[in-house]
Amino acid sequence: MRAWWREITGLVLPPVACGGCGSPRTPLCEDCGRALYGTWPCRVRPVPEPAGLPPVHAAAPYEDAVRAVLLAHKERGALGLAGPLGRALAGAVRAAAPPGTGVGPLLLVPVPSTRRAVGARGHDAARRIALAAAGELRRAGRPCRVLPVLRQRRAVADQAGLGARQRLSNLSGALEVAVGGAGLLEGGRVVLVDDLMTTGASLAEAARALRGATGPGIPGFPPVSAAVVAAPPLSFEINRN
Repeated sequence: MRAWWREITGLVLPPVACGGCGSPRTPLCEDCGRALYGTWPCRVRPVPEPAGLPPVHAAAPYEDAVRAVLLAHKERGALGLAGPLGRALAGAVRAAAPPGTGVGPLLLVPVPSTRRAVGARGHDAARRIALAAAGELRRAGRPCRVLPVLRQRRAVADQAGLGARQRLSNLSGALEVAVGGAGLLEGGRVVLVDDLMTTGASLAEAARALRGATGPGIPGFPPVSAAVVAAPPLSFEINRN
């Protein structure tokens, strides 16, 4: 019921304030939009960088307006922000898999949230943003599909408050590819997608699960690439240095 109610209210109620700064009568003002997708995405690296982490590209640093927009969408159900967030993610996907690299369509694989988190929020934020990004890429002439083939194979603790090593331990072996999912990944360029990268533990575990279920004979494996809307500012600085 919560998910249904959010869908309905997101469609019929006009936005009352910018998700980034609170400016009235717009879901995202020009300044906050510029912070979200106004610069070219680049490679980011967490510190420390976990083993098995694929190359990750992010659209914007996770701070100020960008942080506010992501939290408004994920935690407060501001579903109208999925479009702008999808636009930002599409830019990161283009940087992770530039035109002319690989064969076949882009295959966006969202990093799954736990059922508990999806139930509490009333929606799957990463999957929603991935669908918006795929639409953005298709409108620009890039064949693209969203394939939610990853799933939780065991319970994990809440990641909030855990350090980098604790997150790696918490997520180790937690994901798997659904039965039949590996075959869907054939013939395309696979890009793992998420709304946010912090320590990189979730993306590293997702990449492990994909590699374990596929193999070197499938185009695009290895390597696996990844794209996110945002990452910590330090991860951008490390790349510049």
